[in-house]
Amino acid sequence: MLDICLLGTGGMMPLPNRWLTSLMTRLNGSSLLIDCGEGTQIAIREKGWSVHPIDVICFTHYHGDHISGLPGLLLSMGNSDRTEPVVMIGPKGLERVVNALRVIAPELPFEIIFKEITGAEETFHINGYVIKAFRVSHNITCYGYSICVPRAGKFNLDKASENNVPQKYWSRLQKGEIIEEAGIRFTPEMVLGEARKGIKVTYCTDTRPVPSIVENASNSDLFICEGMYGEKGMEEKAIAHKHMTFKEAATLAMQAEVRELWLTHYSPSLIRPDEYVQEARDIFGNTKTAKDGKSNTLLFDEN
Repeated sequence: MLDICLLGTGGMMPLPNRWLTSLMTRLNGSSLLIDCGEGTQIAIREKGWSVHPIDVICFTHYHGDHISGLPGLLLSMGNSDRTEPVVMIGPKGLERVVNALRVIAPELPFEIIFKEITGAEETFHINGYVIKAFRVSHNITCYGYSICVPRAGKFNLDKASENNVPQKYWSRLQKGEIIEEAGIRFTPEMVLGEARKGIKVTYCTDTRPVPSIVENASNSDLFICEGMYGEKGMEEKAIAHKHMTFKEAATLAMQAEVRELWLTHYSPSLIRPDEYVQEARDIFGNTKTAKDGKSNTLLFDEN
């Protein structure tokens, strides 16, 4: 299962009841963060989660409302006695930007491993997460992310017997281990059936609607997408600033055939998003206006 919490839903500047944008997930004791706007570490504490197990931090881009909370977060992680490395993923310039922000956090008890995205798409396998970054369309280089939790097939007795796999190895192979004995190599594929449907969450902010979003969000269990503007007559402003309206986000969700859409990254002027959501729901029925701290636990589909 995958725990999800949208820590902050604001764009541009924080409001008294709205932190800046950030998403946190938890999987088997390993936490992942996408973006780290101002107030992120406070939002984590309000949720009752811990900064200590954050193993991966992904950045969509380097505007202040997406990264300004990083120095304080790193200091808190260091004060939590974390010593394991932290992986950071982001567009070109990642190490330079992070090290500039670390002027106030120069000494940390853990290593930072930088993984810079250079192409239109790139995939990373870390701690059970399959993280796919895909380029979107903002006024600086920006990426969306699909976070997938794959699920292996069921144990297949006939397959194990056909491949002459000793019974003593069945359990270890089901857990993904590769075993070699007397020059013979046993792999999980020798005892497992077809891979089953996993869990998929797609997250994108600060972009115009582009085909890469539909392609990468396709069949997501949860699609978290910016809805900078909900009010009527904001289409030209969305185009000029390379953001999206509620209706545009809902259209992407419909085209990608996702299960659920959470709108986020609201303009500071959009105080009551719920008042404008119905037009989006007319396009994609399962549209939700997210608030800070909105959470869910996604489970594997047993069907």
